[in-house]
Amino acid sequence: MQKNGENMKNIGIGLIGGGYMGKRHAVAMQAVGALFNTNLRPVCEMICTTSKEGARKKAQELGFSTSTHDYKELLENPKVEAIIIASPQETHREIAELAFNLGKPVLCEKPLGASLEDAQFLTQLATEKNVVNMLGFNYIRTPVTQFAKELISSGELGEITYVKAEHVEDFYCDPNEKATWRTQGKANGTMGDLAPHIINAMHYLLGPISQLCANIDHVHTHRPSDEGMSEVTNDDQGQFICKFRRGTSAHLLSSRIATGRKMGLTYEITGTKGSIKFDQEDQNALWLYKTDEDSKTQGFRKILSNPSHPDYGSFCQGPGHGTGYQDQLIIEAKDFLKAIETGISTFPTFKDGLEVSAVIDAAWKSHEKRAWVQVEL
Repeated sequence: MQKNGENMKNIGIGLIGGGYMGKRHAVAMQAVGALFNTNLRPVCEMICTTSKEGARKKAQELGFSTSTHDYKELLENPKVEAIIIASPQETHREIAELAFNLGKPVLCEKPLGASLEDAQFLTQLATEKNVVNMLGFNYIRTPVTQFAKELISSGELGEITYVKAEHVEDFYCDPNEKATWRTQGKANGTMGDLAPHIINAMHYLLGPISQLCANIDHVHTHRPSDEGMSEVTNDDQGQFICKFRRGTSAHLLSSRIATGRKMGLTYEITGTKGSIKFDQEDQNALWLYKTDEDSKTQGFRKILSNPSHPDYGSFCQGPGHGTGYQDQLIIEAKDFLKAIETGISTFPTFKDGLEVSAVIDAAWKSHEKRAWVQVEL
């Protein structure tokens, strides 16, 4: 790492994947130093995409010094000191394995590999190599969700008795929407794509899920394609009732055919002293109900995000002005850099990603057995 003034050092970043999430990570790394005054200052060193010419164009577009279409060249580049994996999940295992063997910290987009076996392997390797690791579950980093965790952890809501949580969207609600890679392969279905976000969010707020009973639906079995009608080989929606290790009961739902919902990551958490409600489509508001308030004015009240909430003040000093989707990635980048600086991985680590994969695996087993099952790592 090259020194860049008192207490500041440059760190070379290598990005694998230049698509939707790749761009988000590139922008985050370019903004994080100024917003959070981090001691480590990212330098966008090299980007890798599937073609040589495509990588060159992405390097120019996203501000990287060099480019390649070979991820091994990126990983072995001595100027690349930390890795961001934003490529399809079936590539995560091979890339992260080489990065860890080279001793380079990894921020990997969710989920952790294409299977539970991938997640188990990478978690064990990250532990053995003792290399900083982190998963890209960005939604937990909204300031009000961080505040929600504070309310729960402090006992402000009392004993948590019930949870209802969803991650629902409608990008495949139209049965005439064309088939794509998203409609092929178990890992790309709703349980592999959307469900991990809400499971991770619940683990963040309430701790691990211990057992569940699931039902998973394959609603639209065929979709139009250039060749005619193509078979859809994965799921459209899934839901399960579950128990957390802490004893709380919950109902979780994920869907890609939830007509009208664009970013429906929501949760309602009920406690003996109060309750909270959150909707990602209104990510700068948390609704709070307290049982100890005067009955004349008692009811859910809207709390707007403000500088007293975690990480908000670095973006804006005005209450209610709000943060956005890109800001979640910038907060994530800040946490990754801090983990590298201290040598201590921060939530969600690869182990936390493994716990999410274990819940997904248990949900499929439950669906097939039509029974309650234990979540096993």
